[in-house]
Amino acid sequence: MNKLLKIALSTVAVSALLASPAVAKKIKWKLAMTWPSTLTPLASPPIKLAELIKKMSDGEFIIKVEGKEKHKAALGILDMVKGGQYQMGHSGSYYWKGKDINTVWFTTVPFGMTPSEQYAWFYYGNGKKYMKEVYDKFGVYNYPGGNTGNQMGGWFKKEIKSVEDLKGLKMRIPGLAGEVMAKVGVNVTNIPAGELYTALDRGTIDALEWVGPGMDIKMGFNKVAKYYYTGWHEPASEMQFMINKKAFDKLPPKYQTMLETAMKAVSMDMYIENFAASADAWAKMKKDYPGIQVKTFPKPVMEALKKASDEVYEGYAAKNPKFKEILADYKAYMKKGRDWSMMSQYYYLQTSKELESK
Repeated sequence: MNKLLKIALSTVAVSALLASPAVAKKIKWKLAMTWPSTLTPLASPPIKLAELIKKMSDGEFIIKVEGKEKHKAALGILDMVKGGQYQMGHSGSYYWKGKDINTVWFTTVPFGMTPSEQYAWFYYGNGKKYMKEVYDKFGVYNYPGGNTGNQMGGWFKKEIKSVEDLKGLKMRIPGLAGEVMAKVGVNVTNIPAGELYTALDRGTIDALEWVGPGMDIKMGFNKVAKYYYTGWHEPASEMQFMINKKAFDKLPPKYQTMLETAMKAVSMDMYIENFAASADAWAKMKKDYPGIQVKTFPKPVMEALKKASDEVYEGYAAKNPKFKEILADYKAYMKKGRDWSMMSQYYYLQTSKELESK
């Protein structure tokens, strides 16, 4: 074959290759959850996210979801996403308060905003701006990942009639609420979900808070503790999606948009799912477990908890400029949002309840 013919054939081959449609390379990610895969609705957002992304990308973007039963590191999600072992994670931001106290703002705080108020702060206030600032140093993007709504105050083996009843009590309660409880004399611990029932049953702890009826009934806490207290400490508990920044920045723009859109959709769906589950579960609990005694902490106890909360905030604000900045912004937005919450929801609920009782 002469040299000219070889060149011609090579040119034809290259032209054919360039003209043929490019074969898309599938993107395969892994996502680690703090929760067991069966623990819905906490596990629902990542599972539904993976399904949505697969459909939206025609199977070209695959996210493999792994629960804590797989990776065995329920409270190691941030480190694993930061280190790149997983491109994504799903957890609760306040679990990382030991790394940076400002992470607590993106889950919930004692006597804080309702879900509606907090979502407004995230998306139309400065919430997401602060998320980015706080998580930048970890090399991670942070996004809202689903809300439980106002959580119950917990299951107690004995009735709490005064602040004295809290002193020496062993309780599982995370986040800033744990620090607040410690201030009033509670011995605070944080135990993974899978160990909670056994710890309460065996007396390792005397009380615990988890979520609300929709999830608590699955855990069986009512079998070992009959006093069920209304909430104050987690009025709008938001889960979080974390994404390794380098992995996200390498994605084609259409997949970045796809991912952000799907995360927002499944996060809102979790809020709805949990509300429905709690409404159903509470109706069932009242009927099937009449021995459960629903209580609200006495006013002196609530006053002590509010005072302790304020002291915790003031303590962090005094030594952490970023905490002080976010605290001021959060409180200002909550005041504005709360005025409207009272007008739009509280007065309606109060009035309609009064009318029903007549």
